Amino acid sequence: MHSWTDTLRFAFQPVVNLRTGAVAALEILARPETGDILAEARRDPELDARLTVLALRAAARKETLLPLHLNVFAATLADLGGLTCLHDAVRAAGRMPWEVTLDIVPPCTHVPHQALLEAVAALRGQGFRISADGIGDGDLPLRLLTDLSPDLVKLDASLLARPAAVRAMRTLCEELGALVAVEGVETELQCAAAMAAGAQLAQGELFAPPARIPAADVYVPPLAPGVVALPRSGPSVREFVRPAAVLPLTASAGQVRALLTGSPDVSGVLLVDPSGRPVRSVHRSRFLLSMSGRYGHALYADRPAFKLGDAPRTVGADATAWEVLDVVAVGGRDRTSDDVAVIDGHGRCVGVVRLADLVRALAESRVEEAAGLNPLTRLPGSDTIVGEVDRRISDGRSFALSWLDIDDFKQVNDGAGFAAGDELIRAVGSALQQAVAGHARVGHIGGDDFLVLADEEALGPLAAAVLDAAWAAGGRPVTLSLATVVCDPGSVSDHHQAAAQLAPLKKAAKALNGASWVLGRAGFPGHEVRRGSPGAAPAQAGYAAAEPRW
Repeated sequence: MHSWTDTLRFAFQPVVNLRTGAVAALEILARPETGDILAEARRDPELDARLTVLALRAAARKETLLPLHLNVFAATLADLGGLTCLHDAVRAAGRMPWEVTLDIVPPCTHVPHQALLEAVAALRGQGFRISADGIGDGDLPLRLLTDLSPDLVKLDASLLARPAAVRAMRTLCEELGALVAVEGVETELQCAAAMAAGAQLAQGELFAPPARIPAADVYVPPLAPGVVALPRSGPSVREFVRPAAVLPLTASAGQVRALLTGSPDVSGVLLVDPSGRPVRSVHRSRFLLSMSGRYGHALYADRPAFKLGDAPRTVGADATAWEVLDVVAVGGRDRTSDDVAVIDGHGRCVGVVRLADLVRALAESRVEEAAGLNPLTRLPGSDTIVGEVDRRISDGRSFALSWLDIDDFKQVNDGAGFAAGDELIRAVGSALQQAVAGHARVGHIGGDDFLVLADEEALGPLAAAVLDAAWAAGGRPVTLSLATVVCDPGSVSDHHQAAAQLAPLKKAAKALNGASWVLGRAGFPGHEVRRGSPGAAPAQAGYAAAEPRW
């Protein structure tokens, strides 16, 4: 009689150090060939404990020296009071408990919290490390998370779309002395966002998919020092749409072959359902290679073509070129040349876009953007910022537009010299970049003036980073002034109106003593003074009544 263990296999997925690009550990994942053993393990603590031991033994057979991550349900630990069998198995495998991190997997709602905490304390006493898994997508209460005081917190990649939540979790982890990892990273933009949020570790398809043999190499996108991840903006996908070659889902491989051989410029065929929604994608080269092999035509010609296709890659008609690249980056590298189907709000195909078209256009836009960089700070100028402002207005998205400059900068140049002034401007620009990395756009619009386009929740850290710093030039203390206008959907029609709303706030900030920050909302009178004190501030000739110069 066959045991369920006869059909159980394990896969290994690297946990990557984002700072070094090296594999920091391996997570061992159960991959049953039949049945749903994981669902049974969720209900059966003894089975779950046995799976954990089998995962450890599978890793030991691969003779890897890397630290290991093993999954165990929270309910299992609470019910069993720990994992006594695991400690013995670790020793038998020639490993040490501190080389093993136990990923505590939700659900947690109905788990006796005190029993779970006691089990974790016992495991920690044996030397095991503890990780809280699935944060952001599970049901682990915040109070229980702090009581667990894990060594590692694994965030679900969906949280990267909520940078305020990630920053808050990073702050909590710093208090707990825990590292931050992001699971499920699939795109380079997600990786950049994880880095910008301060995550130390990550895992996901981008780096290496789960495999039966531990990966020797992983892919980590290069990120040069000082380079920030760009927000999701850029040319609309509508600019690149080509007509799609479509056939019904019932088409045979012979029909697809006839279409491809008769149309050399067609790179792929989409098989659509009766409503026009793409169901399968047939890539030209892979399909013809299958058909041209020995017996290929005889084997496939009369069979349904969808058996030789893949799941289609799709984007909405309102997507940007960068979002299309996100889609292309997901999955195997053999599919990077596949067409991406563009669908409308009902899921119907309206055309396709090709990777080559996108890369060419985005490369050209990068050349244009580089030409507009300020030579002193290497930051983009006003055109980049106002273009993004207009895109956000068009998309109906709220945003906060901030202007910042150095107080009495002419006196800095006159007293300390232009070299000291240039050095101060570069330092302020660098501080702005670091303060908003991955969450905003910074522009240097000339002289000592900067613009920052961000979401409202990013304003606090931004202000603290630049206004609390001790700035000086030539030994003389220097302060900064910051003015912000928050624009909700419908409050302004274009960047000209946003600039007009920002102008009086700039004047108000310059009228305050010391480091100052004034915040207002477009369409509402008055403003809030968040930094600075009123008084007889020095006159700011040429600045106070001037509209921002962009």
